[in-house]
Amino acid sequence: MGSIIKKVFTYLLLPAAIVGLTYLLVQSIMEPVKFNKHKDYRTEIAVQRLKDIRDLQVAFKNVNARYSSTIDSLIQFYNEGKMNITLQVGSKDDSLAMAHTDQIKKRFRGLKADKLNEKLYELYLAGEQNLVFAVNSEIAVKDTLFNDRPNFIVDSLAFIPFSGDSIIMESTIKKVSGVNVPLFEASMPYKSLLKGLDNQLRINLDAEQEDKGRYKGLQVGSITAPNNNAGNWE
Repeated sequence: MGSIIKKVFTYLLLPAAIVGLTYLLVQSIMEPVKFNKHKDYRTEIAVQRLKDIRDLQVAFKNVNARYSSTIDSLIQFYNEGKMNITLQVGSKDDSLAMAHTDQIKKRFRGLKADKLNEKLYELYLAGEQNLVFAVNSEIAVKDTLFNDRPNFIVDSLAFIPFSGDSIIMESTIKKVSGVNVPLFEASMPYKSLLKGLDNQLRINLDAEQEDKGRYKGLQVGSITAPNNNAGNWE
């Protein structure tokens, strides 16, 4: 009986145990690899979303002299807002074009600068060459930003990819060296961004970030210190 048990252990149980341990070993090695692969993929998408928020916030500030404090108002600005753009035609370093422009201006002597530039713009559109002027115009935000991306959906800016959780965003005006400086930040904690992946590996990642004094996730801008709206991935 003892020899039979020994043979069963040697030829059946021991190989099964070795296979099982080998499988667990491979899984323990591959799980972090798989985690990092998915983390990198999600990070790439999340970073683009934070960059889009930054671009829209900068446009918002150019119009309102402050940053938006909520995603909803930022989305409304994109859908309904307008912004001024300056069209520069010609170069002041072109002496011939400058001389020609001065001759044209004499025909409209007495007009204010903005009206004069509008006249020059009309002539430019009619085919007049060698003009130097700048004209301001108002254009819808959505016709200016992201119009080269047909798949851009502004409503998606409200959410953290792969989780459906809301983007965390704040804005403030802080006095820096005696000057009021508008600031904003938008954040995606790893707890949300990496939802569904190995939770222990995500906890370990948070701990690493905390040890380094870094935000436990992705963040653009800062309401505690001016950083020129940099992202913590840059």
